[in-house]
Amino acid sequence: MESRIDNRKFKRVSRRELLKLAPVLAVGAFAIPKFQERLLKTGVGSSDWVSAGLFRSRHPATTFSDSEVVPFEKFPINGYDVEDPGVDLEKWTLTVSGAVQKPGQYKLAQFQALSRVRQNTRHVCVEGWDVIGRFGGARLSDFLKMIGADTTARFVYVECADDYYESLDMATALHPQTLLCYEMYDQPLTREHGAPLRLRCENELGFKQIKWIRAMEFVEDFKSLGSGQGGYNEDHEFYGYRMPI
Repeated sequence: MESRIDNRKFKRVSRRELLKLAPVLAVGAFAIPKFQERLLKTGVGSSDWVSAGLFRSRHPATTFSDSEVVPFEKFPINGYDVEDPGVDLEKWTLTVSGAVQKPGQYKLAQFQALSRVRQNTRHVCVEGWDVIGRFGGARLSDFLKMIGADTTARFVYVECADDYYESLDMATALHPQTLLCYEMYDQPLTREHGAPLRLRCENELGFKQIKWIRAMEFVEDFKSLGSGQGGYNEDHEFYGYRMPI
């Protein structure tokens, strides 16, 4: 009997000591090059799983009163490369392809003909700043209905006129606050803010709020697109973000 008790105590002590040593062992393993990539993939995979569990497709982002909105001239202008890629606003169209019943070219007037939504929401940038602005446009979900998009497709891949690109999972695309935005502050979108059309995804960080969109494709994965993770930041491993593939 005494030997059994001692054995159980030994096992409990051993487990406690191993738990104390775990962080040290992890740091030591990370210092070994051949283990680094495996540990990073495991960590990012866990982050994807937690993010998917926390995101609720119908959960609304916080909206704010008009008095809380920053003046238009104080809303930061931000981009990955240029402030104005020189889009011809008169000839602009959005090219739609992939898993959709009505592929083709869509003009700005077709988006403006859909029900307009205006909302005061917070823009949060990965660079560390945030600001509350006012945005208006058509729900992306309404546009998906209009073109007969297959909403069982996993992703909506979007390209921009400045060669930036991003992707939304379908739950985000169908979110009622996700807009194809053609207005800011109840006025037509300006060039530096993404005219004629940009995305607003209110449950996502700023790098998903892409400007000057020119093409949209509905896909199951990104293998045929030359994009490993479906986004410029993800493919270049900026900020540690990935699409949950």
